[in-house]
Amino acid sequence: MIRTEPLTAAAFAPFGDVLDASGTPDKIINQGLCGRFHDRARLEAVEGRLGLSIFRAEARSFPYRLEMLERHPNGSQAFIPMTEHPFLVIVAPDAGGVPGAPRAFLTAPRQGVNLHRGTWHGVLTPLHEPGLFAVVDRIGDSPNLQEHWLDQPVFIDQGPSA
Repeated sequence: MIRTEPLTAAAFAPFGDVLDASGTPDKIINQGLCGRFHDRARLEAVEGRLGLSIFRAEARSFPYRLEMLERHPNGSQAFIPMTEHPFLVIVAPDAGGVPGAPRAFLTAPRQGVNLHRGTWHGVLTPLHEPGLFAVVDRIGDSPNLQEHWLDQPVFIDQGPSA
């Protein structure tokens, strides 16, 4: 069993970017009425283009049963929640072409993630309905999905909140 950890930029850095409006804006724009948090994610697409889709996923609960991890070798994938609810983010380092030991992060309200190209990750895992997300990822005709089914499921339980 693994326990979730709060999603922080430092802890998540090997896997991707935390998307939030923390800290001081990089620039004030729009006649001084808008703070711009500039270039918060490394978005990538190979053999295609970046597009924005809307995903609606069914809510899950703890303990969560992890059976499969996937990765996208030709593009990053950003998940931006369209509600205030936290969600579960599961990632793993690459271990010779298969996922290594998974880590589980629990987002805070108003946090999203951008998974770097080739990062092993679990499926979109909202914890509350309606599970609505804006997703920025690669759109293209060439294959961009590798799945790895675990020999034994890994159970994830909620750790300390963010």
